[in-house]
Amino acid sequence: MKKIGIPLLFACRYLFSKKSVNAINIISIISIVGVFVSTAALVIVLSFYNGMEKFILSMYSNSTPDLRIEPKQGKTFSSNTALFKEIASSPEVKNYIELLEDKILIQYDHQQFVGQLKGISPSVLQAQDEREILHSGRFVIKSDSTNYALIGAQIQANLQIPLTGFYNQIELFFPRRGVSANNLNPLEDFNIRSIAVNGVLTYQPEFDNIILVPMDFARDILGEPDQISGIDIYLNDPTNTPKIQKKLEKCLKESFLIKNREQQNPTLYKTVKSEKWIVFFILTFIGIIAIFNIIASLTMLVIDKKEDMKILQHLGAKKSMVERIFFIEGILIAFIGSSLGIIIGYIFCELQQKFGFIRTGEMEGSLIDIYPIDIRLQDFVIVFTTVFVLSACVSYFSSKLSVREIGRITEFKNAD
Repeated sequence: MKKIGIPLLFACRYLFSKKSVNAINIISIISIVGVFVSTAALVIVLSFYNGMEKFILSMYSNSTPDLRIEPKQGKTFSSNTALFKEIASSPEVKNYIELLEDKILIQYDHQQFVGQLKGISPSVLQAQDEREILHSGRFVIKSDSTNYALIGAQIQANLQIPLTGFYNQIELFFPRRGVSANNLNPLEDFNIRSIAVNGVLTYQPEFDNIILVPMDFARDILGEPDQISGIDIYLNDPTNTPKIQKKLEKCLKESFLIKNREQQNPTLYKTVKSEKWIVFFILTFIGIIAIFNIIASLTMLVIDKKEDMKILQHLGAKKSMVERIFFIEGILIAFIGSSLGIIIGYIFCELQQKFGFIRTGEMEGSLIDIYPIDIRLQDFVIVFTTVFVLSACVSYFSSKLSVREIGRITEFKNAD
């Protein structure tokens, strides 16, 4: 306790008392401000990135299922088993959607585009929120005995398909199974079907190349009478996703892949998260430059207090105690600066959340008007720990070097 108490007393005295050279006070303040600014900047930037990450992923979460079941081998599988019926009737499942999908060639007015055909039951579509999925048109894929298609925005933009009138039929081409290689007419190698477009899906990357059709229409053109290619599961409580995923993996064993939202869009999630931490490390390196002000502050303080060191020497102080005094001085600078940075950064983030004074500007096609903020406790802990540890390391080496230099003028006893 004595080894800490006495150096702490001297360190507090030196930090808060007026020095004989006014420049040392200024350098000490600059050191605290440097640590404070570095900490606050990291907190604010990480919170902004959290907000953008949450916003980007929310655009996908509206359309991406909580879980997706896919076969490990092959494209299709049979869902006519007691296990899948049990999953569909589970009270934890909000929506159970069987899918049949494959790549398909779309043709309209002699223009072509390769899209992803997705067949679903028309009754399932009624359970989806139209506002989250449909951009324009009618949210219907089957009326009486007539089939309709909902297409992605990229398909509509490339082919310029109207949503009303008589001339909005598109032709779909899919390779026919088991065709002869000797056919003189290449069109005989394809299943060709026509379908009217009823609406355009919302502007989301996941929907861009999708053509949504009734399941019976998809079975007809893909030549798949009874099997499906995947199952989308929406849960009543998305927070239970990890638990239910493990349960399904245990039940379905090695035949199927059970993917959560992150596993369905791995590139997106990795990109969003990696950008955040790349910026964090860049700002940390910039902050290290500001933290190095502690070296200047401690060096000047050691020179200013060399007479005090002589007195301490005559009173029996050893070199290790003097080093601890200035090390604790650096720790105090780091603690005050990082604490202020955390507090000010938090206040700034709360004000942005409440008042939204930082805006994206009135840009055409902008999806957000105010920069989003998402405050996460773990980021505050990481920032405080990072800045404090770096400052402590700088203080440790600075105290040793500074005391060693002043030791050439003032003789100290050997360290313990």
